[in-house]
Amino acid sequence: MPIVLTLDVMLARRKMRSRELAERVGITEANLSLLKSGKVRGVRFDTLSRICAILECQPGDLLRYEPGPEPAEPEASP
Repeated sequence: MPIVLTLDVMLARRKMRSRELAERVGITEANLSLLKSGKVRGVRFDTLSRICAILECQPGDLLRYEPGPEPAEPEASP
């Protein structure tokens, strides 16, 4: 996927655990884990805003564009 999340890097820089960030943002640890691994199709701006406020960073510190093939969209059943 061309968009790579670097949330784990920012957590390490801030010396913060995923559990603490999830609690402070108000999302489950499972959802934060999915976000960290890039296995989500989107993130709400309010969630991204809370993450940035807590980690004292900009959205660009958490997201990076790497050119490459787009994942295939699942075909709809007729």
